[in-house]
Amino acid sequence: METLTNRTFDELKVGDSASLVRTLTHRDIELFAAVSGDFNPAHVDPEFAKTDIFHGVVVHGMLGAALISTVLGTKLPGPGTIYLDQTLQFRHPVRVGDTLTVTLTVSEKMPKNHRVNLDCKAVNQKGEEVITGVATVMAPTEKISRPRVALPQVEVRDGPAQ
Repeated sequence: METLTNRTFDELKVGDSASLVRTLTHRDIELFAAVSGDFNPAHVDPEFAKTDIFHGVVVHGMLGAALISTVLGTKLPGPGTIYLDQTLQFRHPVRVGDTLTVTLTVSEKMPKNHRVNLDCKAVNQKGEEVITGVATVMAPTEKISRPRVALPQVEVRDGPAQ
């Protein structure tokens, strides 16, 4: 079982970084649409998407952004982090099959209220920066190490969304 361990405000240093790598699938798009309610045809309707500006299905921008949240909550700073603010720039479309490397780097520490700014970057397999931005968090002050909670298995069946 995986253990999630944070880095406290005092442990963090400017320049510290953490990453995750994820290949995005059509199923990811379907699940994100189902959970978020974002059924924009640019993401879920291949026939429509062929006619739009990107000439094909693109991944929801906020699905890529959710991977930033994953790094914040599980790696840097990790458990106990409070997500306060986020700026994002979506620089290139992300497509099904793209492999994103999402990297967060501590860029500033603000001792008042234990705030930390982190530069955020998602790069695809071609080396293109597809998402950039800055996250502001309140870093934990206490050390936390917890087993990752097992979640229920999700089953997706074809059919109309509810």
